[in-house]
Amino acid sequence: MSAKFGPAGNSDSFSKAHKSSLAAPKWIADFGLDCYEYQCGKGIHVGMDTARKVGENAAACGISLSLHAPYFINLANPDPEALQKTIGYITGACQIADAMGAGRVVIHSGALMKRSRAEALDIAQKSLREVMAACDSQGFAHITLCPETMGKINQLGDLDEVLELCTLDERLTPCIDFGHLYARSLGGLEEYSKLLDRVEAVLGTDRASRFHSHFSHIEYTPNGGEKCHRTFEDDGGFGPDWAPLAVEVARRGWSPTFICESAGTQAEDARTMKEVYQACCKEDTP
Repeated sequence: MSAKFGPAGNSDSFSKAHKSSLAAPKWIADFGLDCYEYQCGKGIHVGMDTARKVGENAAACGISLSLHAPYFINLANPDPEALQKTIGYITGACQIADAMGAGRVVIHSGALMKRSRAEALDIAQKSLREVMAACDSQGFAHITLCPETMGKINQLGDLDEVLELCTLDERLTPCIDFGHLYARSLGGLEEYSKLLDRVEAVLGTDRASRFHSHFSHIEYTPNGGEKCHRTFEDDGGFGPDWAPLAVEVARRGWSPTFICESAGTQAEDARTMKEVYQACCKEDTP
């Protein structure tokens, strides 16, 4: 097993040549990549027939699929009506993922809403239990939910909080967004070896080795954290640095899924990530 690489949604270069995401799996495979994260961040606006066709095309090309659920999910909102909306967003995303054959659905952790981090985490844990019960009752127990580390300081979702959420059930897998962690730490992201050691200590080697991930360079503000996603080619010294993470994943022999979220060049940058990783694997081979 080895790491997989692919884009979040469609690169500008794809969109200039194609009008439909139905063509994306073959385009991604021809581009030398392995996976594709279908984007429903702004809402679920894809029909079941289209979802099935995307899944069929992906299977034919050997592209593994994941899906990003709507951005406005907030597990840390204690309001019962808001929780029902969150459950609806996530089960709706799971329905589309199921039709596509996507095995993972990425979900946002939520906002603090002027609560302490401990209070928000407690609410999110209770909400996530209800979300999982709803997913199970609707036949989506086979789909892995991936709580995501968030980029803004006032959001729930630093690494420890996401790992704590994932201890609720062995089916949960963290979506470690290294750009988000870099932004919320204002560029002070800890060494990758220590970060991955923490993931392994909490989840065990097997689950840690298969983590889901988003990666891109990110611009941040001194007070808020994440401002916007950048590309690998942008000037300005934006981070985080990919190469040390590639070295660490290759050294461990882990097989995570890396979804590149660069702004418009996500396929191109994902391919760069894969090439760097493959070079690290060759160096690590006796």
